[in-house]
Amino acid sequence: MSGTARNFFILALAYGIVGMMLGLHMAMSQDHTQMPTHAHIMVLGWLMSAVFAFFYHLFPEIGRSLLARIHFALTAVAGVILLVTLYLFLAGNPAIEPVLGLASIAFFLGMVLFAWVARPALFGR
Repeated sequence: MSGTARNFFILALAYGIVGMMLGLHMAMSQDHTQMPTHAHIMVLGWLMSAVFAFFYHLFPEIGRSLLARIHFALTAVAGVILLVTLYLFLAGNPAIEPVLGLASIAFFLGMVLFAWVARPALFGR
C-alpha cells in the first residue's frame, strides 16, 4: 500500500484509535454526552477513511491523480476540524457551531469529489 491509499489507511487507524479511546472514556466515566462525536469518529473517520484507502489501493492509477491527493487533503483537514468542533460543541460551546458547519460542508464536498474521482472505476474512462 502506498500513496493516497496509505495516507488514508494511516488516517483511518488514527481515527479508530481515538474513537475507541473516547468510547472507553465514556464507558468508564458513565458519561455518554459525546456519543455523537464517538459515532462520527468511527464512521466518518475510521470507516470512510478505510473505504477510501482500499478503493485507492484497488485502483492505484486513480490514487496517483492530483484529484485523489486533493481529496485526501480536503477530507483529512475537514474531518479533523469537524470532529474537534463537534466535540467542543457538545461539550457546551455553542459559539463553535459556524466552524462546525463549514467543516461539515467541506467534508461533504470531499465526498462529492471522491464520487467524481471514482467515476472512471465505475463507468470507464
